[in-house]
Amino acid sequence: MRILGIESSCDETAAAVVASGDAVLSSVVASQIAMHGKYGGVVPELASREHLRAIVPVVREALLGSATRLQDLSAIAVTVGPGLVGSLLVGLTYAKSLSFATGVPLIGVNHIEGHIHAVILEARRDGVPVEFPALALVASGGHTHLFEVRPDGGYRLLGKTRDDAAGEAFDKVGKLLGLGYPGGPVIDRLAPLGNPLAVHFTFAKMKGNALDFSFSGHKTAVLRWVQARHMEHEIAARRAMLRDHPNPSLAQWLAVTPQPTLDLLASFQHAVIHELLTRAAAAAESIGARGLIVSGGVACNAGLRAAAHAGTAPYPIHFPSPGLSTDNAAMIAAAAFPKLERGQFSTLDIGAHANLPLA
Repeated sequence: MRILGIESSCDETAAAVVASGDAVLSSVVASQIAMHGKYGGVVPELASREHLRAIVPVVREALLGSATRLQDLSAIAVTVGPGLVGSLLVGLTYAKSLSFATGVPLIGVNHIEGHIHAVILEARRDGVPVEFPALALVASGGHTHLFEVRPDGGYRLLGKTRDDAAGEAFDKVGKLLGLGYPGGPVIDRLAPLGNPLAVHFTFAKMKGNALDFSFSGHKTAVLRWVQARHMEHEIAARRAMLRDHPNPSLAQWLAVTPQPTLDLLASFQHAVIHELLTRAAAAAESIGARGLIVSGGVACNAGLRAAAHAGTAPYPIHFPSPGLSTDNAAMIAAAAFPKLERGQFSTLDIGAHANLPLA
């Protein structure tokens, strides 16, 4: 069985063909980072227009790359939320059109569920399947959630961010410090060169649900640190360097980033990772988890991966490969396979939902 997956929830147009639930035959992603970078973040209207330009060639390339004809498909899977509604509508409308024209069944998929299944897909393919119940930490630019993943495929929300998502906090701090967009990968690249204990960040103590996250305090702490040291000229130097060198080398970054700033970046990253892993461990213990799934764009963070594997967790920890950590369509197709097996198809009147909950 082959499923065509289509993903357009934010600023990446993606299509993929997955066979038998774990064989990625093709995966194509058209990124908009270069366009949005000049604005310091995603501009929804521009994202929608770029999806319109990219959707047809991206799907065509995914089908050609997997030697798949539309009539070979068992289903067409598409993201229906959460995400930017204009972006979602581009992928959803195209998927509906293909389904209507070919008679191939349509399956709507939750974007967050896709991130979880990116890990399940690779673990199964690599012969180390995820055991259930599992705890899923989904951390990206738009989401930071903790879910119990049950053996029957159901989900239970255990905790979520009350303000910024983890990836959003990384990107906002990166923008504040003149590191460009997205800022998360740059912070991860520079953090190993600083002292992670040099700047103190307060661990958020949550009233109510102790498994919820909060990252706005970390972001504000960075802002106050910058204001107290009058770093305008240093930040301007980094922005000027980025204008002249859009893809700077490590040496170029270090030429405009003094040691105290490297210490700040290391301490900020350490604080965010501590927040993520501490609450994930508590949630996993509360449900008797037999495995931990870490997914979403923040799962690419080398510091997070190293800290997770350096711990003493009594269960396996599963990360996706970098290509399946950020938004992609293979994860959407993978999440659709259990629905295909259960005959859970969507009708052509299915809509896009910007705030679609998973549980």
